[in-house]
Amino acid sequence: MAMVASRAGVSGQTVSRVVNDSPRVDPATRARVEQAMSELGYRPHRAARALRTGRSQTIGLVVTTLATVGNSRMLQATAEAAAERGYALMVATAADGVASAFERLAEQEVDGAIVLNEASAQVSADERPAGLRLVIVDAQTDAGFTAVHSDHHGGAAAATAHLLELGHGSVHHLAGPADSYAAAERERGWRETLSAAGIDAPEIVRGDWTADAGFAAGAALAAASAVFCGNDQMALGLLRALAESGRRVPEDVSVIGFDDVPDAANYRPPLTTIRQDFTALAQRTVGALVAEIEGENAEGEDAGGAAASVVPTRLVERASTASR
Repeated sequence: MAMVASRAGVSGQTVSRVVNDSPRVDPATRARVEQAMSELGYRPHRAARALRTGRSQTIGLVVTTLATVGNSRMLQATAEAAAERGYALMVATAADGVASAFERLAEQEVDGAIVLNEASAQVSADERPAGLRLVIVDAQTDAGFTAVHSDHHGGAAAATAHLLELGHGSVHHLAGPADSYAAAERERGWRETLSAAGIDAPEIVRGDWTADAGFAAGAALAAASAVFCGNDQMALGLLRALAESGRRVPEDVSVIGFDDVPDAANYRPPLTTIRQDFTALAQRTVGALVAEIEGENAEGEDAGGAAASVVPTRLVERASTASR
């Protein structure tokens, strides 16, 4: 750092501020320091920084599976959001429960952890490791931790209202797993929207987020005129089941999904869906965790018990829904 400071004609403290991305450096000086760093081949030493600051600049991600589209997209978005803030990401699967995942992360001395989706339901205040900052994605707001989630309820309500506005007398629901917070919130949005319209909710059909589950649900939804699917993967399977049974989408039945996966626009027909902004969700989640790690919350304390941070969703209309 002394060599960089000498080359750039600045103090060692200024170099330190540039390395730590402090806003207290004017752009011209920052550019001069970064040029000197490049010319000298300087790279911050993570281990040395950890000794100096007491932080490893690493955060953990606890997840039950990466096989689902939502979890894999959140992994990518979280890794990018962490890197933007100068943090490395370490993944720990919770196949044997979150407690063992926390132990593995603690051994690596991570500064904090994000618990994702299905794993969030396994976290309790009693299992929280001492001193480990946690932010959970998709969990009850009274869980005692900082929480972030997409507006599953609002998205489901928008999907259901859209189908009712198209003239459908009712809307069936192909829901996600019963133990999923996201699935429960989407089901709640569907039920409350039907109830507000004076419509009794049809019997629910439940799947496991996979396209195979959507295909298997085809028989149970054979008579439906409108179906709100808990995610796009199940909608994909349902579209195939409907096609094989001779029912046309959207002429005979309207189908709407949730997530807006990259392939949704190329389904046959292109899928109307609710867009979940995984990039914004990851940015909000990593930002909340880094704020706790670096003491940006009031008095440096946890925001446990506070209302969850909610990331908006929005309806994306395509060709799988039509008026009646």
